[in-house]
This record gives sequence, structure tokens and C-alpha cells, in this order.
Amino acid sequence: MRGKITLEEHVSTEEHNRLWDSALEAARNGAEYMADAERRLLDSAVRLEEMDAFGIETMILSLTSPGAQGISDARLAVDFARRTNDLITEKFVAPHKGRFCAFATVALQNPAAAAGELERAVKDLGMKGALINGYTNIGDNEAVRYLDEPPVWEFWDRAAKLNVPVYLHPREPLLSQRRIYDGYASLVGSAWGFGQETAVHAVRLMLSGLFDRYPNLTVILGHLGEGLPFLLPRLESRLQMQRSGVGLGRAKKKVSEYFSRNFYVTTSGHFHTRPMLNAIAELGADRVLFSVDYPYERMEAAATWFDNSPISENDRAKIGRENARQLLRLP
Repeated sequence: MRGKITLEEHVSTEEHNRLWDSALEAARNGAEYMADAERRLLDSAVRLEEMDAFGIETMILSLTSPGAQGISDARLAVDFARRTNDLITEKFVAPHKGRFCAFATVALQNPAAAAGELERAVKDLGMKGALINGYTNIGDNEAVRYLDEPPVWEFWDRAAKLNVPVYLHPREPLLSQRRIYDGYASLVGSAWGFGQETAVHAVRLMLSGLFDRYPNLTVILGHLGEGLPFLLPRLESRLQMQRSGVGLGRAKKKVSEYFSRNFYVTTSGHFHTRPMLNAIAELGADRVLFSVDYPYERMEAAATWFDNSPISENDRAKIGRENARQLLRLP
């Protein structure tokens, strides 16, 4: 299929590389793999060549993890987010209009500033929403903020008014929550820990009452929904049985209603047919989006699988292009 649009495709900047030491990732993933990924994060030419080869017309770019979420100093994080959005626009998007768009980097250490930066990025830079790398560091000793917590609702209010999506990208579990991974360091990141952390984060959003206050909000999850298309029916059943118990949150509807109304999922890094069919069965083909997770995954693998997957051509067009075009209001 030609003309595909992808939504979880990462870039980096020299400043981001200076802030984050990649030694741990190199140890976990292999030095050669990470060196190749880091080179591709900064390279537009190779990216465009592969896009042409595998039928990808447009990529929505975003800053790789942890981005602004990992900077505990609020003032530094706010400045970093603004510079990053300007740089991605200048270096990647402007020279290749029609091929690259971007999600904004926002610093939720200061939710009011994040709301203002989202508006600037959307209105002045033409960005298509925001990508947030999980929880936000707000101090030392693992002091963090999740997206359902009250200070962040000022940001959500602006996202709802702008009517743009927010991509909830994974981040590793906090150090204090990794005891179960002791001796199995390869599980902490993208192989397993990413998905578990992000799935719980998404469920927090569903139970918080956020989507009751802002019913038009849209959240995008990668990796075919971080397991939620399969797990949510069990969760919903148990929450119903625990309805007189504690800690149920403030949601007025069932989690499945929020999932089908307020969420999209992408195929990023999850190129397997049966899980995709499960996501389609739970959400409908209108809420599934093709993506790669470049450069951590390969365009060839993603495109070859998707172009030959056993779905109708109508659904292939929706998932590969039309859903993204409508969601992001692309030409």
C-alpha cells in the first residue's frame, strides 16, 4: 500500500543526547543496535529513502524518550520543550513539508506552561498534538506526576479546546517499582516494562473522570494498545464486582466505553496479525492506526507485514492512512 501515514516515529536533538546517557540502553539492547538507532534519530536522508521504498508518505515525528519528562527542574524543562519544538520544525519538518509533521514536546513540570507551549506549537508551528513520555519528574527521590493528577488537568483543558490528540508514549517503571525485574534487566524497557507501565497509566486516565469532564479528548497508545484490547474486559468485569469497594476512581462510565470513544491504538512495534485483529474487534477499524516505531523498529518489517495482512482493502486504507488523516486533519 502506498501513501501510508505513521505516528510513532522518533527523532532526537544534540541537546537531548547530551542530557541522557545512552550507556544503559546500549547495555540492554546491544551497543551496535543502539549506535544504529542513535544515528538514525538524527538523519532525515536515510529515513526518507526508506519511506519511499516502503510506501510511507508522511511521518508524524516526536522527540524520543524520556524527552522533557525526565528533566526535574521545571524552568529548564519548559525552556527545553520550546527549543526542541522549534528545532524539530526547523531541522526536520520545514525542509520536507508533506513528508514530516510533528507532535509537540511539552513540559508538564509546569502544566500551565505546557498548555501554552502546546497552543503555540499547534497554532504557530503546525504541530498535530503532543507526545508525552509517561510520568513527569518533578523533583528528587522519584517524585513524579502522572497525567491523571489534578495539576495536569489545566493542560488537558487546553488540549480539549485545541481538539488535538495526545500520544501517551511508554517510559520505564520507576526504580522503586523494578524489584520484579531483578536479574532480568532486558525486561525493564521496551520488551515488557514499557507496556505494563503505560497500560496502568492509561487505565488511571480512564478511571480519573478526565474523559467525563472532557469527552472530546483523544489519547493515542502505541504497540496495539499496550495489551489493553485483551486485558480491559477482565478489568471491567472485576471492577463491576468490586463496585462497593475502595479506590474505584471517579469515572461515570465503564472503561470499555472510554477506550472505544477516547482512544486510538497504533501498530508501532507490534507487527502481528492476531493482536491487530483483536484490537479491531474491540475498537473497530476506525480507531487503529499504522505505525512503525522508527528507528527502534524497521520500516521494511512493518510495511511488509501490514501490506500483506489478511484484512479487507477498505480496512487497510483506513488503518494505513485515512484514520490518521482525519484524526490529525492532514490534507
